[in-house]
Amino acid sequence: MFGFLNKINGDKAIWAVVALLALFSFLPVYSASSNLVYVVGNGTTIGYLVKHAILLLMGFGIIYGVHRIPTHFFKGLSLIAMPVVLLLLLYTLAQGQVIDGANASRWIRIPIVGFTFQTSNLAAVVLMIYVARYLTKIKDKTITFKESILPLWLPVFLVIVLILPANFSTAAIIFSMVLLLCFIGGYPFKYLLGIVGVGILSLTLFILTAKAVPDLFPNRVDTWMSRIESFSNPEDTEADYQIEKAKIAIATGGIVGNGAGKSVMKNFLPQSSSDFIYAIIVEEYGLLGGFVLMFFYLLLLFRIVVVANSNGTVFGKLLVLGVGLPIVFQALINMAVAVELFPVTGQTLPLISSGGTSSWMTCLAIGIILSASNKHVQTESEEIDETNPLEVLSGQL
Repeated sequence: MFGFLNKINGDKAIWAVVALLALFSFLPVYSASSNLVYVVGNGTTIGYLVKHAILLLMGFGIIYGVHRIPTHFFKGLSLIAMPVVLLLLLYTLAQGQVIDGANASRWIRIPIVGFTFQTSNLAAVVLMIYVARYLTKIKDKTITFKESILPLWLPVFLVIVLILPANFSTAAIIFSMVLLLCFIGGYPFKYLLGIVGVGILSLTLFILTAKAVPDLFPNRVDTWMSRIESFSNPEDTEADYQIEKAKIAIATGGIVGNGAGKSVMKNFLPQSSSDFIYAIIVEEYGLLGGFVLMFFYLLLLFRIVVVANSNGTVFGKLLVLGVGLPIVFQALINMAVAVELFPVTGQTLPLISSGGTSSWMTCLAIGIILSASNKHVQTESEEIDETNPLEVLSGQL
């Protein structure tokens, strides 16, 4: 046992925060899963708990494996993974069937094993690594907007366009995180303003097209457009059912909560174990429990910044921020949705909510962060010439 622990390197505080969040997740997941068992009539609470444990165990296996990979290897891997991700997104978007009543344009089903996989989560991680690599390449260079269109903005545009029809919130988060990383990485601010303008214009044209031709994106755009319209409408409608139940759960919890497993609203919230698990946590553990959970995410953010600042390479710094900031950002959005500061997004609470792909991709990002903080696997930090992708891959793989 101690021999295995000696092989765990990297930032110990991040390991501790991640482990504590994962261990705590068993309580709300076990409690909220009773909604699926007794209300929906699907499975058993022990079954959901075992499934959650297996997914987390696999997630920690991802963390352990990735954290032992030298950081500079991710440069070459991003070049290989980007076209694969684009093909997966295109295949996912082209599907027309549904999976368990949900739009299959978010998921693909893996043959033989029968697992479903949300490709947008993988795309988000790969794209942030790719952008960090490009920003490292142009560091200390005078770059024009025209020169950055093909190597930077075309892949970003393709990823967002392929995700947007079925998953607006994920597309918006990815776009925001790319802009933030480019700003941190020193990309000219005036060009970023132009990209924001182009993005707003493109989104407007997309919405107008979707409204004018409803059959163009059947059952894909309607959901997130109705959520935005419902959020902007001050009057309560049937579309506000989930958010109203979430606010009731939070109000019922009070300061110290009703106690573990004593949530009532979990029986009325369809997504009580995933999208709205924070509301169940506050109902059972009160505002005190909700603030403690928020503190751990902010502590994770602090350690991410520390790891980025202490890394000896530009790529390492940008890589850590690129894959780390979205984790905390997603957590804060999930909490904001529960108190109606944001429209319903479908974003899970990282390391807490039940779910496979989201947890695994969060673990992948954490593994990358720990790799950047792992002094035992880092090689000398000479910059590698990236003008020829074949040279990069041969030098890094």
